[in-house]
Amino acid sequence: MTSDNHFPLDRDPLGAFLPGPRAKVPPLGIGPLNGLRVAVKDNFDLEGLVTGAGNPDFAASQQPARAHAEAVLRLLRAGASVVGKTITDELAYSLNGRNFHFGAPANPEAPGRICGGSSCGSASAVAGGLCDVALGTDTGGSVRVPASYCGLYGLRPTHDRIPLSGVVPLATSFDTVGWFAREPDTLEKVGEVLLGQDSRAFSFRRLLIAEDALEQAVPAAQSRFTPLIQALERRLAPAELLRPGDPEGLAFWGDCFRILQGREIRRAHGGWLDSAQPRFGEEIAERLAWTATLTDAQEAECAAQRAQLTARLVESLGDDGLLLLPSAPDAAPPLDADLPSQRDHRLRVLALTAFAGHAGLPQISLPLLRVDGCPLGLSLIAPAGADRALLAFARSFASADPTA
Repeated sequence: MTSDNHFPLDRDPLGAFLPGPRAKVPPLGIGPLNGLRVAVKDNFDLEGLVTGAGNPDFAASQQPARAHAEAVLRLLRAGASVVGKTITDELAYSLNGRNFHFGAPANPEAPGRICGGSSCGSASAVAGGLCDVALGTDTGGSVRVPASYCGLYGLRPTHDRIPLSGVVPLATSFDTVGWFAREPDTLEKVGEVLLGQDSRAFSFRRLLIAEDALEQAVPAAQSRFTPLIQALERRLAPAELLRPGDPEGLAFWGDCFRILQGREIRRAHGGWLDSAQPRFGEEIAERLAWTATLTDAQEAECAAQRAQLTARLVESLGDDGLLLLPSAPDAAPPLDADLPSQRDHRLRVLALTAFAGHAGLPQISLPLLRVDGCPLGLSLIAPAGADRALLAFARSFASADPTA
């Protein structure tokens, strides 16, 4: 279930964990995760500790948690131990993985490049062998994107499949608990504990290609998908080409996501933001200020559009379809990218990640591609509730030689 570590577990050469003494919690039971070492993103509660959500001013406004977050508790009761809290982008409101206060965790699979966010420390710790698995959250791609950039397996589950109790909210109709692993069997093993059973049996028979999403990938990446698509066709059926973002276009759906997310952020944190006037890094401060400008009319229009997109995706997938798309448009950007480049990067990524977010569907990122020597994930979206079936399919596909 685990692999050889790249670094000793009590060191942090990557800057993945919060500064200071490491938060450690022993197992609370014996079970299928015995011996598994878990890192936890700093927007999950650990009993007796302050949850900082990546921002010192937010941490200063909180009391120590009275209990572990439900997802953490499930892992501990199954035999896992917590080996530390990992750095997150502030309030989990970024896809870049550069924390203004704590720095940018290193990407051991793509040195000199970002890990992606907001679950940056979790992805870094797993990729560097500092733990076996790490919890993150995924609202707009915060597990899928770091998994892609760090060469990891990562799952965003069906919305509301895993309780969010004890997790700092960002945008509640999009927030999910996700996790990372280096091996597909470890990812699946954790899913058995966190997810429970699927509500019914799912059997995937059809492969759908999000043609418009594939076109968003850089040319060097697009060609890498061909042998993997062929391998999936051998397992399923000849691919059906879809353009799920049409007629509005992918950018429209990313913008729609941003507006709905922004309104929900104001509902969750607006009072504290206005009264405490906390300090944020420039990228996140800029967007938090923007959320205060959004209107009821914008939210209503985007909610109506979201419902239409969800209906289209649900109908296309049916009970037996898998939708393929890139996890991100390119390999991880460089650490020294300027702020305009960071803004552009986020918009390009959200154009891809918004589909599963809008529709509340499970999406897995598989580390099966490389571009310019760096990881890039292949994503599969499944019908709502088919999380365990998706994990099993992904493990079977990735454990074999996909292109054989």
